[in-house]
Amino acid sequence: MGRTMGADRLDGGWWPQSRDLAVELADLVDHFPSQCGHIVRALFSPPDWDPAPRQVPVAGRYVKVGSFPRDDTHLIDLKTSDRTVLHVLVVPPSFSDDQGAEALLAAATPGNSHTAGDLLSVVAEHRDIDPADHWEDDGGHWWGEGRSAPSFRAGAAAGER
Repeated sequence: MGRTMGADRLDGGWWPQSRDLAVELADLVDHFPSQCGHIVRALFSPPDWDPAPRQVPVAGRYVKVGSFPRDDTHLIDLKTSDRTVLHVLVVPPSFSDDQGAEALLAAATPGNSHTAGDLLSVVAEHRDIDPADHWEDDGGHWWGEGRSAPSFRAGAAAGER
C-alpha cells in the first residue's frame, strides 16, 4: 500500500540551496515527480524567503505564488494539478548536511505529527546528528539504545545513497 499524501502533518521535505524563491521553486517544479501531478500554486512562509514574485516561470508555464497570511515558518504548501495540497517542510539552507538529511527523513516518515517549526527545532538542537539514526515520531524522542525504528530508507542503513 502506498503512502497517502495529506494523511500526515507533513508530506515531505525540501532543502533549497538559497532564499531566492523564484530560483528554488522553479528548480523544484521542474524536477517534481510527474506521477504526483504538476505544481500549479505555492503558498510560502515569508520569513523563509527573500521577497518573491507573484508567479514563477517554469518549463513552458507559470506557477502562482502567494504567502501565508500568518507566520508558518519553514512550511510551503504546494497545490498540484489534481488539486492535492502537499504540506512540505522547508529546511533552511544554512543547515549542515547531517541536520538537513535528518530533517528530510523526519518530514518524510509516515505518521509524523510535528509541525515544521517543532521538527526543525529538535534537529537544530543536535549539532552532530547522524542521518542513519531514525526519527521516532512520539514527541520528538530519539530511539532508545538497542532499538531501531522501521525505515523506508533501507539502503541508508547499508551505506547507500
